[in-house]
Amino acid sequence: MNYNLQTYVPRQAEKETRESLRNIPVTAILGPRQCGKSTLARHVVADREDVVYLDLEKPSDLRKLEDAEFFFHTQQEKLICIDEVQMGPELFPIIRVVVDEVKQPGKFLILGSASQDLIRHGSETLAGRVHFVELTPFTYEELLAEDRDKYGDPLFSWRRGGFPGAVLAGSEELGIQWRLDFIRTFLERDIPQFGFSIPAITMRRFWTMLAHYHGQTLNASKFGQSLGVTHPTIAKYLDIMEQTFMIRLLQPMTANLKKRLVKTPKVYLRDSGILHALLEIDTSEDLLGHPVAGASWEGWCLEQIIVAMPQWRPSFYRTSSGEEIDLILERGQMRLAIECKASMSPRVSRGFAATMDVLQADRAWVVAPVSESYLLSPRVTVTTIEDVLNELKKQ
Repeated sequence: MNYNLQTYVPRQAEKETRESLRNIPVTAILGPRQCGKSTLARHVVADREDVVYLDLEKPSDLRKLEDAEFFFHTQQEKLICIDEVQMGPELFPIIRVVVDEVKQPGKFLILGSASQDLIRHGSETLAGRVHFVELTPFTYEELLAEDRDKYGDPLFSWRRGGFPGAVLAGSEELGIQWRLDFIRTFLERDIPQFGFSIPAITMRRFWTMLAHYHGQTLNASKFGQSLGVTHPTIAKYLDIMEQTFMIRLLQPMTANLKKRLVKTPKVYLRDSGILHALLEIDTSEDLLGHPVAGASWEGWCLEQIIVAMPQWRPSFYRTSSGEEIDLILERGQMRLAIECKASMSPRVSRGFAATMDVLQADRAWVVAPVSESYLLSPRVTVTTIEDVLNELKKQ
C-alpha cells in the first residue's frame, strides 16, 4: 500500500505498535490532535497491500460505514485502519463482533484524539481485545535521534514544544503561527466535535489561566471565581483538557512519611510550545526573561521523563512546611527524586539532603540546561536532560 508520507521522524511508539499488530486484534493509537498518529500509522502499514484506511472526518469514508457490519465483512481479509475513531463510538460493538468472529491479531488499527477514558465506551466494549498505545508530540529523545546537529540544543525543543507542525516549521515565525492556529482550531472545532458545547472564548480564558498557573498546585475555586462558574464546571473543564492530552495533573505523593503532605495536584500544560503561545512568548530571549521560565523548564523536563518511563509511578513531594521535590518516580521498592532548575549553576535547598533521607530516595538528579553532568554530592547529580534519561533507563 503506497502513501505519500509527510516527513517521518522515527517514533519510539513504532516498535510497540508493530508488536501489538502482531499479537492483539485491535491496536489503538491515542494522542492529541496533530501529534503524528496518522503519519505513524501510515508508516507502519506502508509496505502492506492488505490495508484499508478510513478517516471519519471525511464524509465519503463515513458513508462507507453506514452499514459498518457489511463493510467490515467485505474487508475481512484486510487490516482496517480507522482514523479519528472517537467520532464513531457506535462502531466499537461492531468491531468487537468482527474480532470475536475472525479471532486473529492485527485486524483493526484505530486512531483517536482522546484518551481511553474519554472513549470509555470503546475501552469497555473491547476489553481484552485491544492494546492502547499513547503517542505524544515529538520527545527530545526522538528529535535527538533524528538529527543531533539540528535538535541537540534542548532550548530548541523546550521553546517550540513537540508538535510536528511547530518543530518542522521552516522558521520561528511559521512555528509560532502553527501553534496559534492549533489553539484556535482546538477551541473552535475539536472541543465541539468531542461533544462539548462550551464557548470557545470561555475555554480560551480557562486555558490561558492554566498557562499562568503552570507548575503550581491547582486552585479550582480561584479559577471558578475568575470565570464566574461553579467548582463542578471547573472540574469538567479540567477533565476535558486532561482527556484530550492538553494538560497533565501530577498527583502528590501519598506515602506515610509522618509528614503533612500537600493533597492537591499540580497542573502542567503538556506541550511547552503551546504554553509559550498562550503566554505570547515568541523568542528564546522572551522565554528566558519571563517569570514562567522556571516552571516551563520544569514542565518540559517532567514531560520528557514521565513519557520515557511509563512503568514508573510519577508524583511530586511537598509538605505543608514547604519542603518540595518536583518529581518522584516509584517502582516496586525503588524511589527516585528529580529536581528541575532553569539555571546554568543550579543549587538545591539547604534541607534537600534531609528531604532525601525522609523519602528514602535511592538517587536524585537536578536537571538543568548545563553543558555536562557532574556530581553535586554523593547521591545527587546535576545533569543534562539527555543524561538523566539515559540514567533512568538503567534503573
